[in-house]
Amino acid sequence: LGGKSPIVVFDDVDIDEAVEWTLFGCFWTNGQICSATSRLLIHKNIAKGFVDRMVAWSKNIKVSDPLEEGCRLGPVVSEGQYEKIKKFVANAKSEGATILSGGVRPKHLEKGFFIEPTIITDINTSMEIWREEVFGPVLCVKEFSTEEEAIELANDTHYGLAGAIISGDRERCQRLAEEINAGCIWVNCSQPCFCQAPWGGNKRSGFG
Repeated sequence: LGGKSPIVVFDDVDIDEAVEWTLFGCFWTNGQICSATSRLLIHKNIAKGFVDRMVAWSKNIKVSDPLEEGCRLGPVVSEGQYEKIKKFVANAKSEGATILSGGVRPKHLEKGFFIEPTIITDINTSMEIWREEVFGPVLCVKEFSTEEEAIELANDTHYGLAGAIISGDRERCQRLAEEINAGCIWVNCSQPCFCQAPWGGNKRSGFG
């Protein structure tokens, strides 16, 4: 359906829980899901510690044959997609972003279309990695200071399929759910899908 969905994390959260939802929201199904919350907007007050925790956790995600016990991240679907994802990461680096972790083949896997879970910082909103759907295990990170800035950054996309808000303030969650221009908004989670409800998006995101 096309997406570049935001996950907005405020500074009033349980860090471990928010880190887990953020990683799951982008890396589930190896990032090959149109609704992946692949743009993390993190409040500046907790940004450094949060990102450090994400990097540490991502290094412990088991990347392996999906039939192997304990696998949490498998290969991407084809060689073409594998090369496309690597090119996205290389372009981000050439544009000045920082590849904090991942973006390469795991050392223990000599063949197959495997890419380590990837976290990218030092993003500006003109970069390809911010604007285009990667469809792989790649999360880009940008800080915000105010609720208004978070909404503006969340909506800074041609897509409008989904979005997520992580906050302990229920009224804030309600406000952002109404302000983010997307077909589906999750609160304090990411990616639960309900076949009983409509599933579609706004702007360039399609309808299922």
